[in-house]
Amino acid sequence: MSSEHCDNEAKKARPRQPELPILTKTYDLVLWSCHHTSRFPKQHRFVLGERIERRLYDLLETLLQARYTRERSGLLRQANLSLEVLRFQLRLAHDLQCLRTNSYGHACRLLLEIGKMIGGWLKAGQATG
Repeated sequence: MSSEHCDNEAKKARPRQPELPILTKTYDLVLWSCHHTSRFPKQHRFVLGERIERRLYDLLETLLQARYTRERSGLLRQANLSLEVLRFQLRLAHDLQCLRTNSYGHACRLLLEIGKMIGGWLKAGQATG
């Protein structure tokens, strides 16, 4: 079943909430990662590449959990830690020549944007909490 099919079925079932920009950016980064880590040299693909992908999947799941709970500050701090680990993992992938400079730059920009959104979400929660 395609993602588009699932989206269409969900629209029929209930009115859809607009997707949060942070979820869209994170999804885009996961998708980007899937296309790039699969091209890592063999000696790095199954350790570093897999760790990057798993960390990104975990980040997306954590942000989805945060969306649907009132007690999200712990989840957002966890997401922030994941971003920091990802920064180092991507830097390592670049230094090991698994990622080209322009690809590394693209991923870093997305991580920065996601980090700013997490920070804003944390501040908004502190203001209301």
